[in-house]
Amino acid sequence: MTNKLPPLNQDTIWSILKEEIDDETVNKIVWHCLGYRYDEVTNAWDNSQVATDWREAYPEPPDFIANRPPTVKLTRSIPKENKQLLKEKLGFKGYKIGEFGPRQTRRATAANWLLNYIEQGNSY
Repeated sequence: MTNKLPPLNQDTIWSILKEEIDDETVNKIVWHCLGYRYDEVTNAWDNSQVATDWREAYPEPPDFIANRPPTVKLTRSIPKENKQLLKEKLGFKGYKIGEFGPRQTRRATAANWLLNYIEQGNSY
């Protein structure tokens, strides 16, 4: 699956923020980083690599862009010192008033979570 995903780097994070990457791909990137794997043989999700708290709350990968609860869980899982990574590392100033809604906010949360994932030395 990773060969179908864009590289996990700052350019990809920017592409998420600029909405150059579709919502489905954003979800797939986060799912992969959380450990969800789709098994083509069984046509089912394998969550054996997913942290217990995520696996119990979401046995199948949630839609982070369409639904608030899993995005709140993402936000809460970011250490306090990394909550502002989009601003600190990328200089992201946020969206302009009137140009964003819940979808953009959730994309920004996913982008910040992924940047935190990278900061902690992870990749795929």
